[in-house]
Amino acid sequence: MIQIKTLEVDGFLPAMHGMRNPKNSWERGDTVPDVETESGVMVGENDLDLATRLAKGGPVHAKYRRMITVYADITAPLYWWKEYDTYKIGTVANSCSTMHKIHAKEFVREDFSIDHLISHSYGEADNFNKIVPMDAMDQVIKMLNECRMNYLFAKENGDETRAKLFWWQMIQLLPSSYNQKRTVMMNYEVLANICKWRRGHKLDEWHRFIEWAEGLPYSELFLEGEVK
Repeated sequence: MIQIKTLEVDGFLPAMHGMRNPKNSWERGDTVPDVETESGVMVGENDLDLATRLAKGGPVHAKYRRMITVYADITAPLYWWKEYDTYKIGTVANSCSTMHKIHAKEFVREDFSIDHLISHSYGEADNFNKIVPMDAMDQVIKMLNECRMNYLFAKENGDETRAKLFWWQMIQLLPSSYNQKRTVMMNYEVLANICKWRRGHKLDEWHRFIEWAEGLPYSELFLEGEVK
């Protein structure tokens, strides 16, 4: 499971301006502000033609893509964030704190990306001896909630040592399917790399991420010049 909400796309005006510096061709620039668009600008035909040709030349020629930034809220499982974190250059993220807020609410199934876990309604359930993967997940959730209640009780009674013990239980029991929300900043060059190397990936989350990226303004500039 992955949920992505675009907050802002910014930087087109300075990016299109700087793109023309190597050839001093600023007079041909035709990108103008447009508050009606998601990016706040309307990229003109001249600029779009040059930007597309530079994009086909790859990151060496399309340096302007590093100046176009995207801000988004992303909620995704920890196993996906572990892969996303390989893209450290050109990205910034502020996450909801697992360490400080893990106890803030009761754990429920919806807190986890478990849409592929086999339950008793699956035909494959016959391959297991009574307990199927979804049963195991429910037991983990139950145990997490027991540890949470013990943690809250210990905190309420000022027993920090016991509280820390049950905090550790939650931290070390927490599955990688736990969904975490982060507000992220990335640029179009990062998206070019992601769309190139994560297309066809095993994880459904990457397919959804690329679909979202393809819907961003002028996404053809980071899709190797191919309009999706």
